[in-house]
Amino acid sequence: MSVLSKAYFHDEEAAFAYLESKLWTEGAVCPHCGGVDRITKVKANPAKRIRLGLYRCGQCKGQFTVKVGTVFEHARMPLHKMLQAVYLMTSSKKGVSAHQLHRMLEVTYKTAWFLAHRIREAMRSGDLTPFGSNGGIVEVDETFIGTDRTIKPHGEKKGRGYAHKHKVLSLVDRDTGRQRSMVVESLKAADLTPILAANIAAEAIVMTDEASQYRALGAVFAGHGFTRHGAGQYVDYENPMIHTNTIEGAFSIFKRGMKGVYQHCAKKHLHRYVAEFEFRYTNREATGFNDADRCDAALNGIVGKRITYRRTDSVSVGA
Repeated sequence: MSVLSKAYFHDEEAAFAYLESKLWTEGAVCPHCGGVDRITKVKANPAKRIRLGLYRCGQCKGQFTVKVGTVFEHARMPLHKMLQAVYLMTSSKKGVSAHQLHRMLEVTYKTAWFLAHRIREAMRSGDLTPFGSNGGIVEVDETFIGTDRTIKPHGEKKGRGYAHKHKVLSLVDRDTGRQRSMVVESLKAADLTPILAANIAAEAIVMTDEASQYRALGAVFAGHGFTRHGAGQYVDYENPMIHTNTIEGAFSIFKRGMKGVYQHCAKKHLHRYVAEFEFRYTNREATGFNDADRCDAALNGIVGKRITYRRTDSVSVGA
């Protein structure tokens, strides 16, 4: 049976029961006071405007559903459709556009766009554990995407080079297969080195290309290997462990998704798109996750996060 045919993707009561089982493994918890002992479930009654999944806390007298305190709080669309969106976004290797969600879920484009950003916010891990802490290899590289309108105003000819593009720095831990990416303002060594030192353990061995901003990394980490891409060298001729092919593969998926699916992204939203691709790459089949596992991992990330439409600013066309 296909995962998308599960009852919680089509029935609202089943959707609430499923999300409660994921977030409340030991029973309902009041998000207002943290109480767990005097919680009672209120029977749904549309005639009396008592919504499905409602609970009442006998300690603080507050009412709540499992959506309170998550990125789904105050969402006006059915929960089962939001769960469908989570599954579609986590199982599609290169992403799903808001226009596609709008058609598949039969909601407005504006609703689909905002929902997609809620889900991307859930995908942001916030994990700050340094990569390569066991002395392993960490690949480092940067890529460029879109156009930074603060540098190159709308309508002005782009020209050659990368100065006018958004800059994304990314790391891949070869041992764990995890990726960590971030939008950066500068690729100068003075700006990148502190970022790398904060995200990579000192005992790690770092692999990069021959870019000048990485030349001094041997003094920061236990080792630094690099290949000369400009000379057509992608694997070291003497040591095949020296390469950045792993992170180049991750970037290829990111670029195809951003150009082929999302097409355009404003800089203020780029960090969430970066988090989306990072999440899927880290939780891919090679690291032991299937589509259902990836969906569950995203749902585990919805708690304690809140994003309002005002915070996302104006709608970005094509996102």
